[in-house]
Amino acid sequence: MESSSPATVSAGHAPGPGPADLLRRLRARGAGDPVTHVERVPARPGVPAPWPSWASAELRAAFTRRGVVAPWQHQARAATLAYEGDHVVVATGTASGKSLAYQLPALATLLADPRATVLYLAPTKALAADQLRAVAALELEGVRPACYDGDTPRAEREWIRRHSRFVLTNPDMLHHGILPGHAQWSGFLRRLAYVVIDECHTYRGVFGSHVAHVLRRLRRQCARFGATPVFVLASATSGDPATAAGRLTGLPVTAVTEDASPRGGVTFALWEPPLLPPDSGTAPSDSSSVPGQAAGDRSSAPAPGQAAGDHDDLRQVRRSALRETADLLADTVAEGVRTLAFVRSRKGAEVVAANARRSLDDAVPGLGDRVAAYRGGYLREERRELERALLHGDLLGLSSTNALELGVDLVGLDAVLICGYPGTRASLWQQAGRAGRSGQEALAVLVARDDPLDTYLVHHPEAIFGAPVEATVLDPANRYVLAPQLACAAAEAPLTPADLVLFGDGAKEAVDELVAAGALRQRPTGWYWRHRERPEVDLRGEGGAPVCVVESATGRLLGTVDGGSSHFLLHPGAVYLHQGVSYVVDELDLADGCALVHVEEPDWSTHARDVTDLSVVSVRSYVDAGPVGMFLGEVDVTSQVVSYQRRRIATGEVIDTRPLDLPARELRTVAVWFTLSPQSLALAGVQSADVPGALHAAEHAAIGLLPLMATCDRWDIGGLSTAVHADTEAPTVFVYDGHPGGAGFAERAYGTASAWLRATRDAIAECGCETGCPSCVQSPKCGNGNNPLSKPDAIRVLDVVLANLPE
Repeated sequence: MESSSPATVSAGHAPGPGPADLLRRLRARGAGDPVTHVERVPARPGVPAPWPSWASAELRAAFTRRGVVAPWQHQARAATLAYEGDHVVVATGTASGKSLAYQLPALATLLADPRATVLYLAPTKALAADQLRAVAALELEGVRPACYDGDTPRAEREWIRRHSRFVLTNPDMLHHGILPGHAQWSGFLRRLAYVVIDECHTYRGVFGSHVAHVLRRLRRQCARFGATPVFVLASATSGDPATAAGRLTGLPVTAVTEDASPRGGVTFALWEPPLLPPDSGTAPSDSSSVPGQAAGDRSSAPAPGQAAGDHDDLRQVRRSALRETADLLADTVAEGVRTLAFVRSRKGAEVVAANARRSLDDAVPGLGDRVAAYRGGYLREERRELERALLHGDLLGLSSTNALELGVDLVGLDAVLICGYPGTRASLWQQAGRAGRSGQEALAVLVARDDPLDTYLVHHPEAIFGAPVEATVLDPANRYVLAPQLACAAAEAPLTPADLVLFGDGAKEAVDELVAAGALRQRPTGWYWRHRERPEVDLRGEGGAPVCVVESATGRLLGTVDGGSSHFLLHPGAVYLHQGVSYVVDELDLADGCALVHVEEPDWSTHARDVTDLSVVSVRSYVDAGPVGMFLGEVDVTSQVVSYQRRRIATGEVIDTRPLDLPARELRTVAVWFTLSPQSLALAGVQSADVPGALHAAEHAAIGLLPLMATCDRWDIGGLSTAVHADTEAPTVFVYDGHPGGAGFAERAYGTASAWLRATRDAIAECGCETGCPSCVQSPKCGNGNNPLSKPDAIRVLDVVLANLPE
């Protein structure tokens, strides 16, 4: 079990009010009650188990010194399965002690066999660093744990390869560094006893499919050196974890899912920000504060005579979830409650932290210093200092992206604020589980964004609290993943027919394509990589190498932004936030991967706009439903950031729109789309002039509701609608995966089309607005400024589809 003693309160941190009292105070601070539902998750006792007989006295004593009196039942069962040679995944809740389930067999083996080694993989550097602290704190002689990642100084890397027996890294470093240098790692790989894959539920979509093949490449190299390591996986609660883990590793995996750890009670509130008065002059700022990503909701063209970006700012909108979360964070910190706020974007995390600091300093000068932002792109030293400050109570509030969603041990948190539904129930419970990690009572609050899905969920709590957690979706047979991974494997060692069995369905066809393209040469002994340079493969599908953000005046490196987001976040003239300091971008050099910025505090923010074109490549499957057609197939999507708006921070007023000259980006992916005959729309009462707005509104809402059916969020997917598409010659709505080759989301949408579009129709119809709002048909990432849109006609469009589409 984890430490059996109650959480200690750090110096300077007095206990705040309990969850129920805290929620009562938060609800009372404004007019009206923003809480739509409160769910009480009861506390539960733990069920301990004896130490396994194979665990040495030295190892048991080390854990006892760290406060672990005995394991919980699920820990002991998973550890014993692994020690006996079974591949195992332990899929239990947050703070259930999954780390002990793999530490116990791995460390027992290292102590019993002085030559054995262990490889630990985490999706984030923060998690690997946290695990390093935990293993090092056990002070076991001869284990020599060490992190090996992009932050590891080169002087230390040789020592780690030669001497460390417990190496902690990430899939990116395994892919880019360890496997290509397998000859230097031969001693370590030859003795590899365990491969630990932590937080394996994060390996989904295209990223997960890439990681699946990286693990097959690892197994291949181990086999060449005579090693067959046991795989131990840890996952948040997910649907069918054994199947997902088996697909990830390519091995039969046993699942341990009964959680026997104790859990403190959680008070979980669903919070809907209040409506703003129609004449408040404040534009919605969830969309204006958070930049769009590469895959956005877009229509093919604005309405005739309408410029893209024009929109009706007089519509009644809700208060921004970012502002609401910032106020809640300030209130909880003022109450002495240690709080973590999860925000969906890097910029949003900075905005929430800055607003909370400002509110606290207005109330008590200096109190704002106890709030900070945390996100990817910070330098290593900044991240470690923020983690230390939160753990020790120097910080009371932290506004973070999902970088802290995973298993970093943040003991002592009292409350979690979740700014916007994170896309899956698995992520929602993972984030909520950050509070109360020492067994104490905790408060979790989901603050709804003005978005169709968030609005639907806060008014349909059964969709959160009564629904099972999603299964992890990945597809190792995706040929856009399989072919480049086979090229990487061939560059490491020639491929053989036996290797193709390891890489699974489609491997032979992918190899033949690589031979035809001149990348591989076939010889009697196998297939050989033909080029001197290694294949360039981006595991995370983020659109290229990170772009460095450099201060022009000093040459100081501020941080990095992934290549896929650089066009939106670092275009010339963009406002870039870093730890509460505002910078303006002077120059973006894509060739050198560098953006030059200067310090400036303008009274406006920037918001990139893009245009998209889509063409159908092939149709995989379709349903002919009379006037309605439902299709699944491959498409080519071309998008380009063409301009940006400057908007007043105080009011959201658009100051101007400025052109940009950035290169277009092309994406071949998988889409689901439906067509309707013009006659069916006319019979339903949709006038020809209103068809673009009807389809556009239906597209936005369908994208917003797809996460109910697929393991994604709306930022993983894009869309396009048009009154007449060149390839379909009919009114058409497209929804596509925002990842090369697809990520399985469009397939899921196609397979559940009736249920998906029924939920979409209901969400629009049940919304109380008259003409459409962010809660139903407006999108925070629309490339055309949410114009044209027609809410009533969108309902008519979906009624036609549902009336004709078979269940």
